[in-house]
Amino acid sequence: MRIVQIGTGGWGKNHTRILSKLGVLVAICDANPEKSKEYGEKYSVNHYQSLEELLKSEEFDGAFVVTPTSTHTEIAMKLLESKKHVFVEKPMTYKSEDGEKLAKLAEKNKVILTCGYIERFNPAVEVVKKIVNEKKYGELVMLEFHRENRMPLHIKDVGIIYDTSVHDIDTANWLFSDMPQVVFARAGKIKHEHEDFASIMLGYKNDKVAIISSNWITPKKVRKFSAVCTEAIISSDFITQEIIVEKDQETEKIQNEKQEPLLREIQNFLDAIEKRADQIVKSQEAVNVTKIAEAALLSSQKGTPIYLDLK
Repeated sequence: MRIVQIGTGGWGKNHTRILSKLGVLVAICDANPEKSKEYGEKYSVNHYQSLEELLKSEEFDGAFVVTPTSTHTEIAMKLLESKKHVFVEKPMTYKSEDGEKLAKLAEKNKVILTCGYIERFNPAVEVVKKIVNEKKYGELVMLEFHRENRMPLHIKDVGIIYDTSVHDIDTANWLFSDMPQVVFARAGKIKHEHEDFASIMLGYKNDKVAIISSNWITPKKVRKFSAVCTEAIISSDFITQEIIVEKDQETEKIQNEKQEPLLREIQNFLDAIEKRADQIVKSQEAVNVTKIAEAALLSSQKGTPIYLDLK
């Protein structure tokens, strides 16, 4: 297995660390010559400044695209045209129609295209998904998500909906095993160029709902969600991976082993290439998340709900 990585920024350095640890990293590509050289030397792999140079010089099976959102489409398109398996950090593209084009190209060239919706690989989410599927505490009715933190310095080209809320949009779709029919959102900006706080309501069939609150205003880091079922409330923390179930008269803590979600996510991509596991995040699901993010921004601008028909 030979894997290359394009982009080594704020989040990308974690991919590099794990890919090197797994012994699959063969080359780094970064437009910044200093970064490219630094990571190439640090992990003893070839390093390039342009994708063209990389494609010309390296033999590889798959690529990780960890660059600003605005560059995803062009880079992923070139890799897919070269019949390489591609992992794109979230969101897959800024425009959903670009995502559709990438998904069609991946299908045509019979290669894997996936997207970095990391919370699916969070052991806490996995446990809650299992509980929900088994209907252990009745029917799942409502989901609530809270993500708060200062704005990450490496985010320059998108607002909080595309950078942060998309994680919870994907997790809500995953836990409900469904796509929303309606989106209503309010968002605004206080300290940044793009929106830096947002509240999004996703309406699913049978009156089920997900409420997603995100902001880059508060200094404290919060990453929490709760699943309201007919017989209990299941609360969890994405960071500590603790799960608490509150029933009528008792509170139960569910024990689960803490693991690094990014390692599990990367391993899933590698296993999917070798056909040892299913690809967990399908390209169309990633396209749908972008469509929902687009609808949330539009809803916030218009002050009205946006109705969707997602496949």
